[in-house]
Amino acid sequence: GIKGGVSVGATDELGNEAVEDRFHVKHLHATILHQLGLDPNKLSYFYSGLNQKLVGVEGAEPIQQIIA
Repeated sequence: GIKGGVSVGATDELGNEAVEDRFHVKHLHATILHQLGLDPNKLSYFYSGLNQKLVGVEGAEPIQQIIA
């Protein structure tokens, strides 16, 4: 379900910093969970008295550009 050989976004001329289509690692996690058939924004676990989400409090959407 993931397109092979696809790059998303662009970096500056030195390759130090993303300048287009910047994604946080939580979006990568959301993409992996989505491909496994799980809803990344509803999946949570109980830790230290609170329900924690794997993709953070704000939630995250899968990276649609790499999904086949």
